[in-house]
Amino acid sequence: MIRKASALMLGLGLIATAALADEQRISFPANYKTQFQNYLSLDRVQNDDQIIRLFANDAAIEAAKQGRELPYGSVIVGEVYKAKTDEDGKVVTSSLDRRIRDKLAAIAVMEKGEGWGDKFPENLRNGDWDFAIFSPGGERLNKDLNACRSCHAPLAKTQHLFSLEHLAQ
Repeated sequence: MIRKASALMLGLGLIATAALADEQRISFPANYKTQFQNYLSLDRVQNDDQIIRLFANDAAIEAAKQGRELPYGSVIVGEVYKAKTDEDGKVVTSSLDRRIRDKLAAIAVMEKGEGWGDKFPENLRNGDWDFAIFSPGGERLNKDLNACRSCHAPLAKTQHLFSLEHLAQ
């Protein structure tokens, strides 16, 4: 009986985590190119075949410049590009040893909302930040957002951002 209860609890936990990944509380910020500031563009450190351009809204930028905690309503947008490759599929780099941007693959959005972190298990908690991935046209993509959550979760000292220092410039 205990074994069945444990299996049931594990199954319910996995279903709850999957449901959290499907929650759609973040909307595509259609105006990010005109209303947000592009604060950083670089080869993506987590993926050796991608380039990312990062944008942030005024709330995030002002708080970062003042050395404060980024407030609820802060939004970070990442345009994720594939890197150009040669005929053998190897990533092409420039004379500056940087990847060369090719097609826009996805738009990643990180947004902070009050109480958003409360629903996640500790290993996926990013303060009150959550994530969404959209196509270049703004349609929500069915991606595993727990991969985003687990990658950013250890970054508590930098408010769960890889680029906090750049945001403050």
